[in-house]
Order: sequence, then C-alpha cells, then structure tokens
Amino acid sequence: MSSAGIAAATGRAARNWLNPKVDILKSATAAFRILPPNLAHKIAIKSLRYGLVPKSPKIDDSILAIKLWNLEFRNPIGISAGFDKNAEVIDGLFDLGFGFSEIGTVTPIAQAGNPKPNLFRLPEDKALINRLGFPSEGVAVFIKNLEKNRNDLAGVLGINIGMNTGSENPTGDIEYCLKKLARFADYITINVSCPNTPGLCAWQAGDKLAEMVECAKSTLAQLSECRKPPLLVKIGPELNEDGLAAVAKVALTVGIDGLIACNTSGERPPTLKSANSREVGGLSGPPIGQQALKTLSNLYNLTDGRIPLIGCGGISDADDAYARIRAGASLLQLYTALIYGGPRLVCEIKDGLIGRLRADGYKKLSDAVGTDLRKY
Repeated sequence: MSSAGIAAATGRAARNWLNPKVDILKSATAAFRILPPNLAHKIAIKSLRYGLVPKSPKIDDSILAIKLWNLEFRNPIGISAGFDKNAEVIDGLFDLGFGFSEIGTVTPIAQAGNPKPNLFRLPEDKALINRLGFPSEGVAVFIKNLEKNRNDLAGVLGINIGMNTGSENPTGDIEYCLKKLARFADYITINVSCPNTPGLCAWQAGDKLAEMVECAKSTLAQLSECRKPPLLVKIGPELNEDGLAAVAKVALTVGIDGLIACNTSGERPPTLKSANSREVGGLSGPPIGQQALKTLSNLYNLTDGRIPLIGCGGISDADDAYARIRAGASLLQLYTALIYGGPRLVCEIKDGLIGRLRADGYKKLSDAVGTDLRKY
C-alpha cells in the first residue's frame, strides 16, 4: 500500500475512535493490520505505554486461577516473549487482562537483530513469519525499564533470556543475564529454540541442554536473593521423538522447573496460502497449532505430568486454549492471535474457558490439565 493509502486508512481509523457507535478495539485492530508490521508493533507499544488501549477488568472468575511454582496466576493466559522485548509496557499488558506476561528475549549486550524487512504477515493464514533475530536494547536498558515498572504488578512476570548472536560463550551469556535479572523475575525462561539465531537450536540437544541448565541452576544457587525464580526452557516444534525424550530427561534429572512448547517453526506446511509464506524465518499462528499441540502432549506423557507446561503456538480461540489444557498445559501464551483478533481476544478466550470448564464439571482449571492423556 502507498504512503497516501496508509495515511488515509489511518485517518479513517482515528475518526472511528472518536465515534461512540463504532467498536473502538475492532477499528484499532483493523488499522494496525493496514500498517507495515514493524511500524504497527511500535505503535502498539506506544499505545500501551500511554494508556490508549481500553483496560480489561482485573478480577477474573476464580475457576481460572492456578498456582504453580508457589506463584498465584489469576488466569492462565499470558503474552509470550517477543512482544515486549525491552520491558517497556508491563503494566499495559496486564491492563489487557493477561494473567502473566513474559518479556524479552533480552540479550546481555544490545544488538539490532536481523536487517529489515524481517516481519511478515500471512493474512490468509492468520499467521506471521519473523526473522527478527533477538533485537534487544541489552540488559542495562532492560533493567532501567524494569525498575520503573516492576512494582505493584497485577500479574506474574516472566523474563525470557538469550545469547547474543555470534557469542563465543553462550552459557556465559545466560549466566550474565541470570545474575542481573533474577531479582526482578517471578520466573525466568531460557530461549534455546529461536530459528533466527544461528546455532541456538543446537542447545536443545540433550547434552547441550543439560550443560546449559546445570550452568543456569548453579548460577541461581549462588545468588544472594532469598527467593530463586523458577527456571523454564522454551523449545521448538521440530524436535522428533528422540529429541523430546532427551528434553524430558534433562527436565526430570537436571531439574527444569517448566517447559514452554512451542516456539516458532522454520518448517512450512503445504497448506499455507499467503504470498509471504516462502519468506525465511519462524512461522507462528494457526498453521503450527497442530504440531505445537502434538509436541505439548508428547512432553506431558514423557514427563508423566510432573513438569508444568506452558502451551504456546497457534492458540487463536477458546477451543484451542481448552485443547492445550486438556493436552497437559497448565498455562497458555498468545501473540500472533492478537495481531488478527485484537486485544479483546484475551477476554473472549477467558470467557470461553470458563464456559467449557463448567460444562465439563470442573471446579478449577488444574482439574482439567492433561485430562485427555491421563491413564486411569
């Protein structure tokens, strides 16, 4: 679209915001989809920072509450890492109704990420492809933002950490991030599965993952803080059965507190319809949903339900969310679905989950976790 066309469309959306007869959130979502993806993301961050997005009620139905790692989640819906990369809009995200927020990925030293264009919409598939490559302002700026925003949060805060591109000491990068950021986090996730950082996915292999986790746990044990945040690992959807078994073994023997399944995918299903489907990068959204669900359920079985799992990847509505819970997820994360469904999607999914849980006779969310896979 030309710059004139973008300006006209944005003007129409702005007028709609002033019209009380128009659904504000629907108009804003449509406007964002017209803008180039990177620009739309920047505007979304600023809108949340300055309170321009209508707030959601912060009191949820008690049926959605769940306790994990001695943390109280008022609902299981979280924003996944990648949206708030530099800890800029923590309060704004909780205002949308999320029960928890995972910010980052943050790297030790600031880096620009991959050259633009590096973010592409696949509208016919309601999907995205990104090859951002961990753009980060670095730990120092991240901490400054956290010190402004960490107090009196309305939900649980996770921090996603990663290595710098081309790092000669990946475990050292993770150690540095943990030492600097653990005191701010309710939980910390190590990202070993972004397909856009060369060499990163190799750390999902059993021996490499064990090395990374052992280093991280040793680092956390040496910190002076009274409470050590739980340590999670985010994996990708391409791991085969042997790869998942190796991850499960490390989780159970070395001691990973939780697993996030899954990250974006470097593979391309043949069903993609959009023109941008051949772009290089990580695919997210509904096209990876079934593979992410399969990975999640396999991990639940391989760990005998002993490791809390966060379902991520292709969750777009309450049906998807409920299927992940029944497949073993205690918590859920969204990102791409918000691009197409808008911020009100969070409340829509929560309302849908409440109805499905009650219809099936559950009194609390945890009772439904893994019910499709439990052996009686």
